[in-house]
Amino acid sequence: MRRTAGLLWGVAAVLSLLAATAAVRADELKIGFVSTERIMRESVAAKAAEARLTQEFAKRDKDLQELGVKLKATADKLDKDGPVLSEAERTRQQRDLQDMDREFQRRRREFQEDLNQRKNEELQSLLERAQRIVRQLAEQEKYDVILQDAVYVGPRADVTDKVLKTLDAAK
Repeated sequence: MRRTAGLLWGVAAVLSLLAATAAVRADELKIGFVSTERIMRESVAAKAAEARLTQEFAKRDKDLQELGVKLKATADKLDKDGPVLSEAERTRQQRDLQDMDREFQRRRREFQEDLNQRKNEELQSLLERAQRIVRQLAEQEKYDVILQDAVYVGPRADVTDKVLKTLDAAK
């Protein structure tokens, strides 16, 4: 019994010592956090990229919208005139409408794929720039770790504003 009690006290003492050492080490550890989502939403570079994409895809978007309006007008006209058309004419117009719809769907899909690809390219470029800034900040301010995702972050550890300021200044 004495041996067991002594062993328990020894284990408790070792655990206390380890906990104290870990607490001291945690105080020495400098941890930061950066919100990638905020950088993508608030940075001047992200807003400029969004404006470039809007300008780059504006004509195709307008053309696609016009084709959609034309498709709807053709479908409405066929619905209205369908009962008075001959069977052959109604079938021909339905085929034309289906062809127009397929073309519209194809163009819309291509537009969306191209837009997504360009968004990803712009996003990747912005993220690479932000990561370089985070590395520089970590080295300059002697951070041990800078995290991107966290459940909770206190304001003292959040370095997002510093990254945004540097990123916006670099343009």
